[in-house]
Amino acid sequence: MAPQSIRKSVPLATRKLTAAKADDLRNQSRSEFVFARLRDAIWEGRFTGGERIPEEEIAHSLGVSRTPVREALRRLQERGLITVGAGRSLVVAELSQSQVFELYAMREILEGSAARFAARHANDAEIDLLNRVLDELEKHGEDARALISLNRRFHRTICEAAHNRYLIQTLDGMHDALALLHSNTFRVPNRRSLSDTEHRRIVQAIARRDADEAEQAARDHVRQAQRTRMLAE
Repeated sequence: MAPQSIRKSVPLATRKLTAAKADDLRNQSRSEFVFARLRDAIWEGRFTGGERIPEEEIAHSLGVSRTPVREALRRLQERGLITVGAGRSLVVAELSQSQVFELYAMREILEGSAARFAARHANDAEIDLLNRVLDELEKHGEDARALISLNRRFHRTICEAAHNRYLIQTLDGMHDALALLHSNTFRVPNRRSLSDTEHRRIVQAIARRDADEAEQAARDHVRQAQRTRMLAE
C-alpha cells in the first residue's frame, strides 16, 4: 500500500474516476461518457454534497479533453446535480430537508403509477428481467456499490415496463435528484432484507397483473424507504 503522503498527492478526481477505454467510447460520445461517469460517481457517493467538481482533474482522470467535460458539466447542472458554489466553482448540489420531503412525495406518486402501468403492460420478458435483477440483488451481500446500481436498475426496469414515455422522462429527472441523497439505506440494520421483501411484493403483483396491489406495494416501499432514511439521519 502506498504511503499516506503519496496517496494525498494524487488529485482527488483521479482517485474517484478511471480513464476511458476504447470500449467505453465505441457506442457513445466523449461527452456522454463523462456525463455517465460523473452521474454514477454522484449516485454512489464518490462525490458528495458541496464537494467541488474540478474540471481539469476530471479531464485528466478520464483521459479526455476539457471540452466534453464542460459539456457534461453543463448537462449535470441543467439536471440539478451540480450547482455554482463559492468563487463560481461547480459543486455537487445539496438538498434541504423540505426538498427531501417533496422528493419522496413525488417519488411515491410516480413509482406507484409506474408499477400500476407495468402490471397492465409489462411483457413476459420484462417480468423475467425483474426477477433476475432481484436475484442479483439478493446475491450481493454488503457490496454497497453493486446494491445501489442494481437497485437503480430494478426501478428503471419497472419504469420501462410501464411503456409510458412521459413517465420515463419524468422519473429520470426524479432519480437524478435521488442521487443527491448520498446515503445508502441498505446500511440500516434489517433494511436490506425488508427491501428485498418489498421488491418481491411489487414484482409478484405485476406478474399477477394486479394493478391496484402493484401500485400499493410500490407506494408502501417508497414510504418505508423515506421512514428509514429519516430515522438514519
